[in-house]
This record gives sequence, structure tokens and C-alpha cells, in this order.
Amino acid sequence: MNARDPHATGRLEPPTEGRLVEEFAVQNPHYYVDRFSRIRRAQNSVWPFNVAAAVLGPVWAAARGIAVLFWIVFFLEMLAVVQVGIGAVGNLGAAEQARAERLTKQATARAEQAQAAQASGADNAEGLKSSAAALQRAADKASEQAQAAGQKAPLLIGTGLLTLLFARIINGFLANRLLERRFARWRSNQALGHGLNYPLALCAFIFCILAYGLSIYRFAWANPAGWIMAAPSNRDWQVGLSSGLDGLMEGISHAGEGFFGAVTGGISLVLDGLSYALTGMPWPVTMAVILILAWQLAGSRVTIFTAAALAYLALLGFWEKSLETVALLGTSAVLCLVIGIPLGIWCGRRPRVYTALRPVLDFMQTMPAFVYLIPVIALFGIGKPPGVIATLIFGTPPVVRLTALGLQGVPPAIREAAQAYGATRWFLLTRVDLPLAMPSIMAGINQTILMCLSMVVIASLIGAKGLGEDVLNALQYAAVGQGLLAGFAILLCAMVIDRIVQGRAR
Repeated sequence: MNARDPHATGRLEPPTEGRLVEEFAVQNPHYYVDRFSRIRRAQNSVWPFNVAAAVLGPVWAAARGIAVLFWIVFFLEMLAVVQVGIGAVGNLGAAEQARAERLTKQATARAEQAQAAQASGADNAEGLKSSAAALQRAADKASEQAQAAGQKAPLLIGTGLLTLLFARIINGFLANRLLERRFARWRSNQALGHGLNYPLALCAFIFCILAYGLSIYRFAWANPAGWIMAAPSNRDWQVGLSSGLDGLMEGISHAGEGFFGAVTGGISLVLDGLSYALTGMPWPVTMAVILILAWQLAGSRVTIFTAAALAYLALLGFWEKSLETVALLGTSAVLCLVIGIPLGIWCGRRPRVYTALRPVLDFMQTMPAFVYLIPVIALFGIGKPPGVIATLIFGTPPVVRLTALGLQGVPPAIREAAQAYGATRWFLLTRVDLPLAMPSIMAGINQTILMCLSMVVIASLIGAKGLGEDVLNALQYAAVGQGLLAGFAILLCAMVIDRIVQGRAR
């Protein structure tokens, strides 16, 4: 017996690439064995043309499970069939022709009025004649535009057919390349579909037919049905839901009046104290303290930048308002960090907690900033504290996410080594996890400061003063220069705080 016989040793040879391609392709396997081999052997990119893909279009892409190619070809064909439909069915000059007929009737009526006025010897006869002539010229021009629009039908049909041909050619050239990439993924994960998925192809065919037909009906017909022009809506439902939400917010406001008042009072106490400390001291002392802190925490370069920024704020009259903005920004950022960093540490060490909080963080981060102001005003009123609360909601998610991401990125081997030497949980957190996660945490702090900065102007809408008020006034009165100067002042305040904080981290 031959020693090289795989059956003699009891082992099976791994399948060759050709056999894997045959198993993956199922239909027409020899074709794909040859094309995939050409693609892999070529030193430069080769794009073998797939005739079946070009003929079947997006249906072939759906049958082979190539979603990207399906959508590319689908949208191109959608554009093509709409152009062909408008050119073949749509009355391109209908609107202009109707306008021409309307103007012609008006011109005829005005001419009759002019003749009657001339017969009676009225003074406005010449004016009526001029008006009738102007209306007739407008009618003639509209009629010419209608004829010109009608002559564009062959051009639209030709353009649509060329677009359709282009889509099919694109599908033919991309098909084998993208299918070969899917084959490479299938080799490592054979749970992916292979062969032709006939049910999916049938669904894709029905979807394309319906989408193309409805699109042609919508754009090509002169008077399509109302159900396709506008989505169904029920105004009564909206009114009922909004009334219910009004009642709910009013009930929450009354039930938690003491709690919301305590929160507002606490934030006001911190804000007023910080604002008084910053604005009450002589400005040379405040400036000197800021410069000394910048030098101690971030170095000489940041100190020079800070000095230039403070000079800008002082010389242009933004000093007091900038300190109020710093108080608002600083209070918001500190609250965001005090809440966000511990929450991020908890999420980083408890994946289930992070999974539960992720939808909440997504909601907080994706909801438009102006929407936060509505419930905040309803519960906390107007002024600086509601502005801080709205900023807190908007600025907390980045530091939570990046703190959790930094802790999750700590190498397990380092943690295991520290535990092997008897490290406690507190030692592991403060001496291993946090130092290694510090770059990600500092990035979260930077993003939180920027988020708080972006809310300064928005918070001015509900009574939070400072530089945001100047920007708001500039928007109301179209004072471009004032708005730009105040915007640069806000930017410099945030950059000074960020440079000092980041310098301390380094």
C-alpha cells in the first residue's frame, strides 16, 4: 500500500480551493473556479465580466447575498426607470400649457375691456391695451416653454436607457470581485449563505417591480392618487398624545416640586459662588491666578496661549461675561465628570450594566439639544440652573463611553499579574486600570468640555447669561461682527480650560 495514500494513514487531505469554490458557488461552479483563480493570480486588479449578473441586475446580487451591490444597482435603475417613465408617459409641458391657456384667456378678456373702453372714450383704454399685449406675450412665452418641455421626452428616455445600461454594466464588472470577497469570508465562516438564494431573489424581484412601478406612477402621472403623495396621518392622535404629555409633565412637576427646587437651589448656590469668586476678585488677581495655574499644570507654552486669550477677552470687553461663561461651563463640566467617570468605571467593569445603559446614552447623545430644553423648562424653570442641567444631559455620555472603553481595553494579562501579586480591587483600579485607561478617559474629558461648550449658546435661550447671550443677540439682530467676536471668546475659554486639563494629564 502506498504510504502517501491519505486513506492509508487514516487522515483526510484538506479540500482544495477549487473544491471549496464549487461548494460555495453551487450553480455554475466551473465558471467561478476559473474567475476566482484569475482574480487571485493577477498581479494587478482584474474585473472579469459576469453576464448573468449584468442580465439579472439587482436580483442576481440579492440571490448571491451581496447587499452592497444590490443597493448600488437598485438606486441606479430606480433613477433610470423614473427618467424613462417621465419621458414616455409624463406630459412634460402640461403645467406650462395650462398656464399659457390661462394667460390667453386673460389676454382676450383684457383686449375686450380695452375695446369697450376705447368705444366709450375712457382714459384707461391705452393701459388696457398694453396690459392685454403683455398678457399675450406671456402666454406665447409659456406656450413656447411647453413645446420645449415636450421635446425633452426623447432625451429623457435616452438618458434613462443609458443609465439602465450603465447600471447593468457596473453590476457585471463588480459581481465577480465582490462574490470572490464573499467567498473569502465564507471560507472562515461557513455559516454565511452560499449558492443562489431563490426565495431572497424572488423577494428582491417583487420589491424592485413594486418600487419601480410606484416611482413611475408618482413622478410620471399628471395627477397621482393622494395616498402616494403623502403618508397617512391622524392629526387627532397627535393632539391627544401631546395633551397627554402636557398633563404628564405637569403632574411630574407638581409631584416633585420640592426635589426639583432643591436641585435648582444647589446648582444655583455653586454657580453663584463660583461666579462671585471669579468676578468679585480684582481682575489682575484673577488673571494672575489663571496664568499661574496654567504654568504649573500645563507648562510655559500653554501659559503664553492663556495670556493671549485673556488679553483678547479683557481688551474687547468680554472679561466679566467670559468669567460667567467659565462658571457655567466649569460647573457643567465638573458635574458631568463627577457623574460620568464613576458611571464609566462601573460600565467598564460590568458589561451587563453597559449593555443596559447604552440605549440611554444613545438617546442622550442623539436627541437634538433644543429638545432637552422643553422638559428642563417644564421641570426646573428658566435661568442658569436649567442650562446646567441641559448641558449635563448632553455632555455626560462621551466621558461615560470613553471611560468604559478605556477600562475594557486594559490588557487582561496585566490585571492577572497584579492579582497574582495580591493586589486588592482598589489597588487594581487606582494603580493599574485607571493609569492604563487614562488616555481614553482624557479624550472623554475633552469631548465633554466641547459638548458643554456647544450648549453655552443654546442655554442662553432659557436665561443662562454670559457670552452665549451676546451670540444670541447677534443672531437676532444680524450683527455678524459681534457674533464672531463673542464666538471666538467662547472658543478661547474652552480651549484654555481644555489645555490646562490636558496638560495636567500629560
